[in-house]
Amino acid sequence: MISQSQDTNNNSFQGIKKIISKDLDKIINLYPLSNYTFGTKDPLYERDSSVVNRFQRMRDEFQTIGMRRSVEAILLVHEHNLPHVLLLQLGNTFFKLPGGELNPDEDHIDGLKRLLNETLGKSDGSSQNNWLIEDTIGNWWRPNFEAPRYPYIPAHVTKPKEHIKLYLVQLGEKAIFAVPRNYKLVAAPLFELYDNAQGYGPIISSLPQVLSRFSFFYN
Repeated sequence: MISQSQDTNNNSFQGIKKIISKDLDKIINLYPLSNYTFGTKDPLYERDSSVVNRFQRMRDEFQTIGMRRSVEAILLVHEHNLPHVLLLQLGNTFFKLPGGELNPDEDHIDGLKRLLNETLGKSDGSSQNNWLIEDTIGNWWRPNFEAPRYPYIPAHVTKPKEHIKLYLVQLGEKAIFAVPRNYKLVAAPLFELYDNAQGYGPIISSLPQVLSRFSFFYN
C-alpha cells in the first residue's frame, strides 16, 4: 500500500524527470536547402602553397605565439527531412568545414563569425548573415607538426600544436552564401558521412555521431 506522502513524492519526482528531460532535449531548426541562395565571388586561396609549407609556418609560429587555435562550423540544412552538412569542396576529393585559424588572442565566437563572413559572405561586406553559434560539439587536437588529429590529447603529449573547436551554427530561415569560385559548397547527407573517414577524413565522418544528441525540427 502506498501512502499519500509517497504518492506525492512520486508525482514530484516524475515532474522533475519531465522537466530535466525537456531541458536536455535540445532542438535544432533545419530549413530546406532550397531556402538558401548561392552566388559566387573571387577565389579564396590558402595562405600556404603546399602541405609542407603549412606545417613549416605552424612550426615557426609555434615558437612565437604558441599553439595554433582553429575553429570550424557545422552548417545544417535538410532535403526531404534528411539532415545535410554544408561542406566546401576543392577539386574532386578534398572536403572541409568552413572556418580556419584564429588570430592571436581572438575570441573563438568572434573569430568564427569573421571566418564565416570571409569565406561565405559577400565580398563587399553587405548583407552579412547573422551567424548564430548554437553549441560546441567537438574538440580535436594535433599533437605534432603532422596531419593526424585526434578527439583527445594523447597521454605522452604535453604541448599540442593545434586545437580545433567545432561549433554547430544555427542557420536562419533564409540566407545568401557567396562561394569562392575555386570552391563548391555541397550538401552532404549524414548517412554518406557516417563511418566514411576515407572519403571525408576523421573529423567530418564523426559528425553523424556527435550530432545524434540533438533533435531536429524540419521546417
